[in-house]
Amino acid sequence: MPNIPVVFIHGLWLHGSSWDPWVELFREKGYEPHNPGWPGDGPTVAETRANPGPIGGCGVEEVTEHFAGVIAELGAVPVVIGHSFGGLVAQKLLGRKLAAAAIAIDPAQMKGVLRLPLPQLLGVLPIVSRISNYRGTHIHTKNSFHSMFGNALPVEESDELYDRYVIPAPGRPLFEAATANFLPNSPTAVDVSADRGPLLIVGGGEDRAVPEASSRSSFRRYRKAPTVNEYKVFDDRGHSLVIDHGWREVADYILSWLAKKNVGAVVE
Repeated sequence: MPNIPVVFIHGLWLHGSSWDPWVELFREKGYEPHNPGWPGDGPTVAETRANPGPIGGCGVEEVTEHFAGVIAELGAVPVVIGHSFGGLVAQKLLGRKLAAAAIAIDPAQMKGVLRLPLPQLLGVLPIVSRISNYRGTHIHTKNSFHSMFGNALPVEESDELYDRYVIPAPGRPLFEAATANFLPNSPTAVDVSADRGPLLIVGGGEDRAVPEASSRSSFRRYRKAPTVNEYKVFDDRGHSLVIDHGWREVADYILSWLAKKNVGAVVE
């Protein structure tokens, strides 16, 4: 019997290689892990920084279809684990019954989430205030990365993570999220009523990019869903919780949760 596949989906500004430690851990635990990038991502951080053009204009629906294509090539229905906008995509894939279970970590807000805390608004305002960013790309500086991702970390660790994982990101998903509640067919819409596998949403209590109030609001969208939906908050963690020194605590919690939901690994 083949091992259960796991598909990791990164969010804005992080390269797919940011999941490498998770891939190694999940493989050790008997899963079959995959961490493909978004459409247009280069094979390395350096190459993506040098040529960000292919990423520009990539939106939420394009990313969702890209990962649906990845899933179609697998030998079994996977678990999907996403961070930030990757967490939103993970929920969309679960709602389409393309995943056995989903974990959405600090997920970007879906259509219907009305609570947008001030730090979150201030963080994206420099991007969505310029219409040229809709089809273009944007990259954090080390200072802005520390403010939005690594605020719960020492500057030295934040800067190290920046050098290792940060790439330019398309502006379009931010525009789509900002206008979601004004458009009837927003690509950020999620089927919260689908009869599908279990969902875990994880929030970071110190997160500024997707504040815990926003993650909790996403979870509340499932309050009438006929399926398993659970919420976990790591009180002292920021948006970097999947890549910083404490990533293993988050990963171990998720592994334990999957086992409890009978989505455990199968070792041949």
